[in-house]
Amino acid sequence: MEDFKKNWQIQQNWQLVFPALGILILGYCSYRLANLIVGSINLFLVIILSVVLFSLLLKLTLFLFKKLEKKWILKYRWEMIRVFIVFAITGSSSVFIGKPIMAFIGITKENLNTTVYWILYIIVGIIFYQIMLVFFGWLFGQFRFFWDFEKKMLGRFGFKKFLNE
Repeated sequence: MEDFKKNWQIQQNWQLVFPALGILILGYCSYRLANLIVGSINLFLVIILSVVLFSLLLKLTLFLFKKLEKKWILKYRWEMIRVFIVFAITGSSSVFIGKPIMAFIGITKENLNTTVYWILYIIVGIIFYQIMLVFFGWLFGQFRFFWDFEKKMLGRFGFKKFLNE
């Protein structure tokens, strides 16, 4: 355990929450993907595929950590897990919040061309993604990182003149 703490630069035991949460989320995503691929017909096959997907996703995640560690300026390595969790929650939330907002506005697949509907759905998702990214970043104690990230992203969308530097 001491090697794990040293590798992830964990100074206090409460910081172990983020690696544990990351492993749980990765396991859940692996299970959901396996269940989506195989279906709920054969539980044994779903479990085997979940384990395989978990190991592949874990290797991919650790590879991304190494690549992004140089690019993202964070004080400790364990904070990268927190950043990944915020991106995961924000992405999922923006997808889930899009449909009710579209319905509230009165836009449905029935009253609009399917292509136009999906374009508007993506635009609404992107707008709420920007808002929720900063909110969840603040909630997880990474406001400064996500605010800087958001300013860079909005600058790429052409809103640089509206941002205070």
